[in-house]
Amino acid sequence: MNDEALMARALALAEAAAAAGEAPIGCVIADEDGVIVAEGANTPISAHDPTAHAEIVALRAAAAKLGNYRLKPGLTMFVTLEPCAMCAGAISHARVARLVYGASDPKGGAVEHGPRFFEQPTCHWRPSVTGGISAEPAAKLLRDFFKARR
Repeated sequence: MNDEALMARALALAEAAAAAGEAPIGCVIADEDGVIVAEGANTPISAHDPTAHAEIVALRAAAAKLGNYRLKPGLTMFVTLEPCAMCAGAISHARVARLVYGASDPKGGAVEHGPRFFEQPTCHWRPSVTGGISAEPAAKLLRDFFKARR
């Protein structure tokens, strides 16, 4: 599978999150062959957990499946929105090899915006980063979701 196909799965998870009343953000973690290891969607409201961002949900599932808090080498995370500082920290601690995200987040993002977490000298692990994959569909999903709630 290629980046676009895996991001399409993350977008489907984001749509499911929106249908459940959660912010529409989805995440997939895949190995070098494109096989999905774990996935997640935003669930902070339903889980009563402020840390239940899509990335954290997927990282927890991957770590449980692999039996290690540090993920095996070569895994790629696909997430529909630029990760926040909390998620960027978790990505670093888990040793995710590559991060692919869709829409940029000028207000809450921490990769391309804000603290630029992976550029900080205190960051011990830096994934390679590709932004903008399926950015418009991801951004539209978020815009439509929040517009409907205003």
